[in-house]
Amino acid sequence: MKNLTPNGLALRISFLVAIVVTLFLSVFGWANNNININLVLLIFPITFVASYIGFRLAVEKFIYSKIKLIYKTIHNLKLEKGDAGAEIDLNTDVLNQVKEDVEAWDKTNKQEIERLKGLEEYRREFVGNVSHELKTPIFNVQGYILTLLEGGLDDPNINLKYLDRANKSVDRMIRLLDDLDEISKLESGVLEMEFTKVDLVDLVKEAIISLEIGAKKNNITLKFVDEPIKPIWVMANVNAINQVFINLIVNSIKYGKDGGETLVKLFDMHDNILIEIADDGGGIAEEHLPRLFERFYRTDTARDRGSGGTGLGLSIVKHIIEAHHQTVNVRSTIDVGSTFSFTLKKA
Repeated sequence: MKNLTPNGLALRISFLVAIVVTLFLSVFGWANNNININLVLLIFPITFVASYIGFRLAVEKFIYSKIKLIYKTIHNLKLEKGDAGAEIDLNTDVLNQVKEDVEAWDKTNKQEIERLKGLEEYRREFVGNVSHELKTPIFNVQGYILTLLEGGLDDPNINLKYLDRANKSVDRMIRLLDDLDEISKLESGVLEMEFTKVDLVDLVKEAIISLEIGAKKNNITLKFVDEPIKPIWVMANVNAINQVFINLIVNSIKYGKDGGETLVKLFDMHDNILIEIADDGGGIAEEHLPRLFERFYRTDTARDRGSGGTGLGLSIVKHIIEAHHQTVNVRSTIDVGSTFSFTLKKA
């Protein structure tokens, strides 16, 4: 499809027609013993010129002008979508350009179709997860209320206990909705974060102090390894980063081994500070690591739901760190433990 301009098309067709006519007349003259070489030589250029003019006009008027219009439409649609490109030159090889643009359009649309399929799969999975997460506490509350209505309300050994359980199930639903709302705000950019100069050492110590009681209940020791004597100043949103510490340390407590420990370490990385939160629990299988920060993704469904978590903690962590223009990572080994790490910019 190269060089198929009106001129190129007309030249090719005219050359073929001239050859065919010349050969035909030559064979006809030879068959009648009346062949004239000079006449044959004159017929070729005359036929070629006449054919060229006729086909050039025909191609330009009936075919190529319409192709130009099609290509111009394609080009204008590309510009409307914001595609970069120079002004269209209709004197170039338009047929080849149309071919290239159609192939590019086909490739782009295949990619778009795959993207939409992925989004649809994500939507179905997300709706299914939310539905599943809400069903359990809703059914629990319904069961407790029915028990109370059927006579349990008058039984002092049952009423307060079931009301307390119903209240905990409602709390779980509220936490789920709050977490979903926070993620939505982080993703959409509605929740704008203000960064201030904060002492990272104080943030770590406050998080450890607030979780020490829960850690002791699970027989887990929290340690701030090589705690710096001087402040380490970083640019961060205090409340958001505090939530990151809480989520990651709570996870380490939840999945740590009995009698184990959670270690918090800080490392100087030139312009950034690297924070690591490590446990010596059961670890996470390698196949789960790429999806660990997805909403509702669970490596152990039964245990996670039994713990009362919403399945959104790590997803919130990821979005908060990305809002700080930093990254969060995880490495883990089965029966050795897991280490979550993220960076913050120095102030």
